[in-house]
Amino acid sequence: MSDLRAEAEALDGKDELAAKREEFVLDETVYLDGNSLGALPANVPGRLAEVMTHEWGRLRIRSWSESGWWTAPERIGDRIAPLVGAAPGQIVVGDSTSVNVFKALVAAVRIARDPGNPSGGRDEIVVDATTFPTDGYIAESAARLTGCRLIPVAPGDVPGVLGDRTAAVLLNHADYRTGRLHDLPGLTAAVHAAGAPVVWDLCHTAGALPVGLDEHGVDLAVGCTYKYLNGGPGSPAYLYVREALQPRFDSPLPGWNSHAEPFGMRAEFEAADGALRGRVGTPDILSMLALEASLDAWDGVSIDAVRAKSLALTDFFLRCVGAYVPTGRVESLTPAAHAERGSQVALRCEGAGDVMRRLIEQGVVGDFRAPDVLRFGFTPLYVSFGDAERAARILARTLA
Repeated sequence: MSDLRAEAEALDGKDELAAKREEFVLDETVYLDGNSLGALPANVPGRLAEVMTHEWGRLRIRSWSESGWWTAPERIGDRIAPLVGAAPGQIVVGDSTSVNVFKALVAAVRIARDPGNPSGGRDEIVVDATTFPTDGYIAESAARLTGCRLIPVAPGDVPGVLGDRTAAVLLNHADYRTGRLHDLPGLTAAVHAAGAPVVWDLCHTAGALPVGLDEHGVDLAVGCTYKYLNGGPGSPAYLYVREALQPRFDSPLPGWNSHAEPFGMRAEFEAADGALRGRVGTPDILSMLALEASLDAWDGVSIDAVRAKSLALTDFFLRCVGAYVPTGRVESLTPAAHAERGSQVALRCEGAGDVMRRLIEQGVVGDFRAPDVLRFGFTPLYVSFGDAERAARILARTLA
């Protein structure tokens, strides 16, 4: 046995999160794609069977009240809240990340502008130029809708373009290609100093590391739930609205679910109080309740312990890659500094698409981003140090 394999066994032996692995449906595959789709929590199939046969099958329409379907968006939001550093009453679950980005960004512009002069003054939206494409598309549409000019810049350059014309800023907490972690506290403070609200996309960080939304005064945030939160394919996203801003949150998508009297069926819209303003239409109950069940895996888990294991896993994987992979075959794009690292490792590699295909054939599942990036996501709740060592060993064998 190699020294690194022995070290992996020792690290797994003292891993305080190791028992969590049994709460997921796993096999002999080394699954390092939780940054795209988290593994299935073992309790979810049983919970969905109960929803289908009893709540929908027998109670039917009564389940909206008797089974708590109607209040699921805010109830599940309160379960996500501690994972992103938020107090209860500020997160509502529903719709997709893209829809929530649109709601948050347009609402941010409306918050920034003087109600007495809504079309003047602040007319610039700043967006992360390296963002996931959909966020960029939504930002461009929101700019057209609100009469703003769109300013795409790298996150590190944001402070230099802020000013009294800034209406809103949309940023990613982590770069989806490289996993580079951006400075949420510092950038939030810079945007606030310019008198504007900021919207953060947490898709690649929630459930992998502490976010601290309340602590750092974040205005609005969105995120998906099917990556590190393991909610399942297409599980509903969430929207965070800081409590102090909730009375001013003016959604561009008002729906009957966000009405103060949803069953009053009045022609005039009156926004509900609190984060409920972020709701739109009928909740997607089946996927929402699957997400709720998946969050049971977080019972008794400290997000700080998750972050500590994430950093240890990615450090160890990079050491194994350095020891096993032939010199010059891969280049790490992952920041060495822990303060700048999310929970994935990105390796630049010639022929990356074909390399990932061959890795998957050998039981190591990551993913590929054009043109030449191998991505490996490390979900601390179920990825082991043995997984990390085995993945690096098979990568080396593949590249050799």
